[in-house]
Amino acid sequence: MTKLSVNINKIATIRNARGGNMPDVAKAAIDCERFGAEGITVHPRPDERHIRYSDVRTIRPSVKTEFNIEGNPIPSFIDLVLEVVPDQVTLVPDASDAITSNAGWDTISNRGFLAEICSEFKKKGIRTSIFTDPDSAMVEGAALCGCDRVELYTESYAAGYCTGREKAIAPFIAAAKTAKECGLGLNAGHDLNLDNLEYYIRMIPWTDEVSIGHAIICDALYLGLEATIGAYLSKIKIF
Repeated sequence: MTKLSVNINKIATIRNARGGNMPDVAKAAIDCERFGAEGITVHPRPDERHIRYSDVRTIRPSVKTEFNIEGNPIPSFIDLVLEVVPDQVTLVPDASDAITSNAGWDTISNRGFLAEICSEFKKKGIRTSIFTDPDSAMVEGAALCGCDRVELYTESYAAGYCTGREKAIAPFIAAAKTAKECGLGLNAGHDLNLDNLEYYIRMIPWTDEVSIGHAIICDALYLGLEATIGAYLSKIKIF
């Protein structure tokens, strides 16, 4: 059954806009779990414009479900992951100045680098996931890197959902089938929301986990955080 991991970066963005500790991201992580989230995701970036490295250290002991750290494996990120030892690390090839993640890895040309990183994390017992576009060749390349899962970058699915969801989901189904054939677990994330999430899960029911942040925080402004998490869970607990 698909799990919901809540990305709390946007809560940190709000805090950082004013300074201080309001809202408290550590409390937000605890509350998300209390409201039913089955994982907490953070994506620290070098400029610390939302989640800070210090937040990761503070949050780690409080997370009782699954802690997922995602980011570009630059040396400081690698050191942080090895220090806090999350349940999962998701490798994302985002540039330091990227507003948000905007592409998956070229797992073929970066195979040597990714294989080395995956090996280092797996020695610490950390599940490794590689962020990929919905491209079977890239999924196969990820498997050769020695990762445990891939996370399919779902921005193109979300963008095409309203004008033709069957066409939008097609490359994701193909990539998801390749992941299964390669023995990889399957995650998904980016621009998934209450409108498009259920169809995605119906079409790819072997998805292990979805990581959602921006849409959840936006919906929580109107519905409240507890009701919002409940609404997202209802979209994935359909089998």
